[in-house]
Amino acid sequence: MDALAILILVVALVGLGLVAAVTGLIVGRRRGPKPLPNTHTDVIVKPPAEAAEDEPPVELSSPPATIEPETEVPEELLEEAPALERPEGTASRLVRLRQRLAGSQGALGRGLLALLSRDRLDEDTWESIEDTLLTADIGVGPTQELVERLRTRMRVEGGTGTDARTVLREELLALVDPSMDRRLQVSGADGQPGVVLVVGVNGAGKTTTVGKISRILVAEDHSVVLGAADTFRAAAVEQLATWGERVGVEVVRGPEGTDPASVAFEAVKEGVTRGVDTVIVDTAGRLQNKAGLMDELGKVKRVIEKQAPVTEVLLVLDATTGQNGMIQARVFSEVVDVTGIVLTKLDGSAKGGIVVAVQRELGVPVKLVGLGEGADDLAPFDAGAFVDALLG
Repeated sequence: MDALAILILVVALVGLGLVAAVTGLIVGRRRGPKPLPNTHTDVIVKPPAEAAEDEPPVELSSPPATIEPETEVPEELLEEAPALERPEGTASRLVRLRQRLAGSQGALGRGLLALLSRDRLDEDTWESIEDTLLTADIGVGPTQELVERLRTRMRVEGGTGTDARTVLREELLALVDPSMDRRLQVSGADGQPGVVLVVGVNGAGKTTTVGKISRILVAEDHSVVLGAADTFRAAAVEQLATWGERVGVEVVRGPEGTDPASVAFEAVKEGVTRGVDTVIVDTAGRLQNKAGLMDELGKVKRVIEKQAPVTEVLLVLDATTGQNGMIQARVFSEVVDVTGIVLTKLDGSAKGGIVVAVQRELGVPVKLVGLGEGADDLAPFDAGAFVDALLG
């Protein structure tokens, strides 16, 4: 083939290539760009009721998780379930009762002993003894009775310091009356639970006392249900729920403003159904007027007793309130049949005589005393330990 023919062939091939390229460009413009692969996937999140138990929840905003080989987690990093508290037993509470009272109430006993140990017990001395007793909130009647008995015995038996202490202890013990039955009636008859109704004004430590009593019972292996019937104070309901959680005790509650009687009824019903030993019901402590208080507490008690009899009505009093506490005691005793008294904050001042005064006023025993702010600072009242603590 000559050179001219080769040149013509090359030109023809180049022309054909140009035509093909132009044609492809035109077609491509007509068809548009080729779409990219579709990377979007619809995620259907099942509602909790339909999701399988072994499927983790889908978090749309999180990046895909990287699967890594399983590694052993150190034990110290594992979160342990909170353990229930084990409340303090009664024996150690009584030991602390003596210690706490000796620290706060001992001034009363020491003052009386100093006066009785004087070489000459004249009228001024006896007036000082009387003033000391009245300052301790023993009350006028019990004070006069005690002074008269001390006068007689000291005149007859004479007095060294030792004799004075012995006489004073015996007379104080008689005044506190160790013969009173101070047992808590926390068990019912015929398989029914004991029902403890706790009453008192707001601020006396009523709700806290309910929680602390439940701890005493749990320490003695009693099964307990709490009823949060102080529905007018949301804080009281939450506070009681916290006490219950700490020792594994169920708390029956209702929305704020619920009828207290209905909550009390449900609590006792739950206790009967579950066969527990004791149901403790916290009540509202509004003392706006005696008639309203009577109607409310009377209704609560009547409704409760449709399920089971009330076995104990405990009146909570702040030991530091003195005569105000006595007024409260009288009002509540007229409204409900109080069977026992709980004195809170007894270690706060030298006002231990309130024990004598309130027992004389109501004719019912002090059964529990609050020794402080701790969870287990509530102890059964022991007359001998109390008098010994007074004398230091």
